[in-house]
Amino acid sequence: MQIRTAKRMEDYEEGIFQVLNEKKKEVEAQGKRVFNFTVGTPDFKPARHIMDAVVEAAGKPENYKYSLADMPELIQAVIDKYRARYQVELLPEEIMSVYGSQEGITHIGLSVLDPGDIVLVPDPGYPIFAIGPTLAEAELATYELNEAGGYLPDLEAIASTYGKGKAKHAKMMIVSYPLNPVCKAAPDSFYERLIPWAEENEILIVHDNAYSDIIYDGRVGRSILSYEGAKEVAVEFYSLSKSFNYTGARMGFLVGNKTVVQCFKKLRSQIDYGTFLPVQYGALAALTGPDDGVREQCREYERRRDALCDGFTQLGWSFERSEGTMFAWSRIPGRYGEDDVRFVMELLLQTGVLCTPGSSFGSLGKGHVRFALVLPVETIREALEIVGKSDILK
Repeated sequence: MQIRTAKRMEDYEEGIFQVLNEKKKEVEAQGKRVFNFTVGTPDFKPARHIMDAVVEAAGKPENYKYSLADMPELIQAVIDKYRARYQVELLPEEIMSVYGSQEGITHIGLSVLDPGDIVLVPDPGYPIFAIGPTLAEAELATYELNEAGGYLPDLEAIASTYGKGKAKHAKMMIVSYPLNPVCKAAPDSFYERLIPWAEENEILIVHDNAYSDIIYDGRVGRSILSYEGAKEVAVEFYSLSKSFNYTGARMGFLVGNKTVVQCFKKLRSQIDYGTFLPVQYGALAALTGPDDGVREQCREYERRRDALCDGFTQLGWSFERSEGTMFAWSRIPGRYGEDDVRFVMELLLQTGVLCTPGSSFGSLGKGHVRFALVLPVETIREALEIVGKSDILK
């Protein structure tokens, strides 16, 4: 019998990080050292009080049953966190947990989109922003982000094509700042324009707020819900992965517009039985514990940012400083033109330094690369020394 798989799978290529990992193994098999700057997996440990909470909860047999719902004290912890961190007041019905923001973004479209609905996604942007809506059979429309526009969407241009009353009216728009991969933050003025614009054009805003705790040079990471009127038009994903190094536990939250949150909660009740209780207890410890470690971790990421971006600039590769996220983004050296894949492979073979080609994040990412700040400053300097001795930048 010939097995026929879903046609949608024809549009999905093997993940870029799997491809790069295979290349990494090939180079290591030759006895060469690889400096891996690809995947944004934090190299920091979770705080002891978070791990202790998971261990204690895992030692109790009653915590192995279906949780069925979020613990009330966990929901209250989110309310308290948003009040203290973002000066936002949330109600319990405006909050639900998800298995990390990636899972949430993947599935939210199934609860708010019908086949053929138009979803606006950034280019460049994180791949799941586009993959998620396609599972709901939505139609993608990319909005351009470029240096000339400060990597912010041109809302007037979008409205002229996809606004209310247009033949192809968009239903949803995915926004994220600080933005992976381009590492730009958005000013208050952007959100102050975005919210009334979204209401006027009847477009739901889905904001991915994964990196507001990793932001540099005195900037303040905020929630979209901090701005007046946001709950009328927006929901936000808040993740514990990067701020608290709770990555493998897969714990995040959707907050904001009650109608959207409750609809998504109903969908997820059909496909799972709630988050494992020890994971919930660890999340509770993260949200209610001290934030000193979160702030110090941000300062360490900033030191790594300085070492990498300034180091490459000193070597003759003009590398703009990241404004936020745990990444750095740059156009590739001029002699490679737009061929970012060729540059990445030659950089790996010549120096052992492995980064991610920008074309993995959309057509406008072509000719760029992204570095994850997942190695200590000393290791970054070792990598830079090797690059400086090579011919890759000459």
